[in-house]
Amino acid sequence: MEIGVPKETKDQEFRVGLSPSSVRVLCEAGHQVFIETNAGAGAGLADEDYLQAGGQIVSTPAEAWNRELVVKVKEPLKPEYQFLQKGQLLFTYLHLAADRALTEHLIDCGVTAIAYETVELPDRKLPLLTPMSIIAGRLAVQFGARFLERQQGGRGLLLGGIPGVSPGKVVILGGGIVGTEAARIAVGMGARVQIFDVNVERLAYLETLFGSRVELLYSSSAQIEAAVPDADLLVGAVLIPGRRAPILVSRSLVQQMRPGSVIIDVAVDQGGCIETLRPTSHTNPTYIEEGVVHFGVPNMPGAVPWTATQALNNSTLPYVLKLANQGLEALKLDSTLGKGLNVQNYQLVHPEVQQVFPDLVR
Repeated sequence: MEIGVPKETKDQEFRVGLSPSSVRVLCEAGHQVFIETNAGAGAGLADEDYLQAGGQIVSTPAEAWNRELVVKVKEPLKPEYQFLQKGQLLFTYLHLAADRALTEHLIDCGVTAIAYETVELPDRKLPLLTPMSIIAGRLAVQFGARFLERQQGGRGLLLGGIPGVSPGKVVILGGGIVGTEAARIAVGMGARVQIFDVNVERLAYLETLFGSRVELLYSSSAQIEAAVPDADLLVGAVLIPGRRAPILVSRSLVQQMRPGSVIIDVAVDQGGCIETLRPTSHTNPTYIEEGVVHFGVPNMPGAVPWTATQALNNSTLPYVLKLANQGLEALKLDSTLGKGLNVQNYQLVHPEVQQVFPDLVR
């Protein structure tokens, strides 16, 4: 099969869909891989690395896109819509629940679109979302600590404090992978940490990880309203696969936070769970609203592209290989991969995304 790897076009998105080692595996299996020139440069992966792995370097986006299977990292942006075509397999993060325009175009163009974030194991784990969730959770606190600095617009607080001065307070909404990793870094920095979740079993599991170092609370409106005004760093880490994240923090609640506090919503690519949060970019990552610093970069792992590309490929390669070897049949033979299917034959087929856009179901 011919496989295309375009260069990512999202703002400062330096990850790449396939690493040279993945290209080598695919080429050894008899496939041809066409990589747009400099697609991996931002992650420290040179064209020569891909050539040595057996790949072919092409000079234009169209030459990478015009293949049976296209492997990316982030969703196609509007300038890339022209490259999507009937019968093509697209394998990437899509997050359609927050992007009606892309959803409509994928339906109209006849592409078969498989989303990394909805590939689901029988135990409901999301193997292709997990590595990026780990990175995003860890970066959330790393970025939060940075933007609490006065020069970055924050209130000038050292998250871990020092002897004689209280540490900062980190409130994390959601105890999944993102929330767990955010807590791991925040605890390591010496911050006071609270995690909110509606799953009591998950909270019990988190107690085995953190013991008394983290305050674990059942997520209710009353509990959140009591905790958020006192937060120095608020991390949104809510995930409902395929669906928009629910709004858990209202504007009126943000207004009660101290000026210079920081909000980082990792759920922004699924619509966000904080009313005042809107998508930003690595170039312009923050804005001030209601006196609070807001960070809403949807491709946060793009800040560490070498690590993120390796981690993503470790998880995606087995599925890319199945698609290359078996084509559409792979979606039937592997139920885990099949659950990643979002759009096929001019139809929106993923049940959760259908609930977000019922009028697009034909």
